[in-house]
Amino acid sequence: MIDKNKPLGDSKEIITNQPGIHEKLAEIVQKHLTHPSKKPFQAHTLEAFELANARVQCHQGEVILDSCCGVGQSTRLLAKRNPQALVIGIDKSAHRIERNDDELIETTDTHHVDNFLLIRADLNDFYRLVKQADWPVSKHYILYPNPWPKAKHIQRRWHGSAVFPEIISIGKEIILRSNWRLYLEEFQFSAGIVGKYGDIAQVQDELPLTPFEAKYRTSGQDCWQLSVK
Repeated sequence: MIDKNKPLGDSKEIITNQPGIHEKLAEIVQKHLTHPSKKPFQAHTLEAFELANARVQCHQGEVILDSCCGVGQSTRLLAKRNPQALVIGIDKSAHRIERNDDELIETTDTHHVDNFLLIRADLNDFYRLVKQADWPVSKHYILYPNPWPKAKHIQRRWHGSAVFPEIISIGKEIILRSNWRLYLEEFQFSAGIVGKYGDIAQVQDELPLTPFEAKYRTSGQDCWQLSVK
């Protein structure tokens, strides 16, 4: 498991016991497509969604989602790059979301950027609420999710989760980044099952979008991006 509070430094490459795309992935995706999740929504996520939804309705324009946003560096940068959009960063950790130090603002040069919102929520619930509300999401970023590299944990990866049907149906474009190419290849495979396709390319950005991206690149690892439209 990745520790999102760990400072920058050497990062070990991901080790997995999978030789390729998980042999049961297609079966798992089909099961979730056939049997949508009916799990009750958690109260704190409902409250967070209502807060975000009020902002979305007032904005009445393009929305960009930044899932698993951590401390919000990527959310700030995306808001700066897309001033016409409302960028919503979601993370399950209140500690990470509430971090708003001067160093982070300085790093992103976002002193006067205010077209973003950081909220704490469980994405397994939040995605279903966004789908129900039919938000006008133009881009949906999932940057460096926990890879869960052991084969037995396939259903903990987003493309193997019960909420994958909602994930793949939100937004005009889904953008994933990972230092584990197989994660993106699996998501690409799962998206193809519902008729959505995309390409994988190496990340070439001069400024890393997230602290993880900076750490991986400092460690000499390649970072990859999948764009599904």
